[in-house]
Amino acid sequence: AEKVTSLGKDWHRPCLRCEKCNKTLTSGGHAEHDGKPYCNHPCYAALFGPKGGCLWWARGGAQGAQGS
Repeated sequence: AEKVTSLGKDWHRPCLRCEKCNKTLTSGGHAEHDGKPYCNHPCYAALFGPKGGCLWWARGGAQGAQGS
């Protein structure tokens, strides 16, 4: 199996998965919390991001705020 390095250790490519949704991740293309990998969206954002941030971006984010 192909080896990838992430979070300071080596992984089999199929073993580098999001702790929440189990999606296969790429080295450097994910977030981490307490040494565990998470996909950036939606898992890391939902679990550890600012509360209400997803709704703000869904409503237009910075572009929507400019017209306010």
